[in-house]
Amino acid sequence: MTSTFFQSNRPITSPHPESGSIIRPLAKTVRAVDCMKGVGFLLLVVVALLFSGCEVVPQQKILISAADQKMAIYRDGVPIRTFRVSTSKFGLGDRPGSYATPTGLLRVKKKIGENVKEGTVFKGRNPTGEVLKVDAPGRDPIVTRIMWLEGLEDSNKNAFKRYIYIHGTPEERNIGRPVSYGCIRMRSRDIVELFDDTELNTRIFITSRPLPKNTAMGDRQVPLSQSRKSSKPK
Repeated sequence: MTSTFFQSNRPITSPHPESGSIIRPLAKTVRAVDCMKGVGFLLLVVVALLFSGCEVVPQQKILISAADQKMAIYRDGVPIRTFRVSTSKFGLGDRPGSYATPTGLLRVKKKIGENVKEGTVFKGRNPTGEVLKVDAPGRDPIVTRIMWLEGLEDSNKNAFKRYIYIHGTPEERNIGRPVSYGCIRMRSRDIVELFDDTELNTRIFITSRPLPKNTAMGDRQVPLSQSRKSSKPK
């Protein structure tokens, strides 16, 4: 074992040059005992983790369909929730200045706006203090929460610097239609639910195709927090 963590901090010294032949084998024996202690310690840690009740967090992924204007949440490969969304009215793509929604594999790079009120207006990713009601007339800012996406493929490598978000909108009457300027829009209550239950680096796949048929869950949908509780090992 090469790690110094389990080795003694006290050097073994020889009181007399002639005693080296005795001390050197003794030093090897002490190091071997220390190493065995280290292995025993690691085993104890592993056993403690196994029996400590540590919960296994299900792996969550997000699939967004521009064809359906819907988002599906998957846990361990099983669809557990869908939301209506809005992608870009300028179509799909990643060219800078296009205002299009990028497709392919992305991840949640940053989360902004935790615990602010629903309808809180953001400017430059900072809350302004203004709070808008749903479908407030004449206003179309980013509100409530921001999940800033980073592209993981060549086809969406510009997403982060293009400020592609999943965010709330006051224009909830238009959710379900492609009306955004590149981002993924959601209702405020939906983005709060998603934001609270989604970790950084969660993978997101945006496609031009419809969602798979197995995501047609109808009335069987439950809040994400509830579905997470039900998916914990018993």
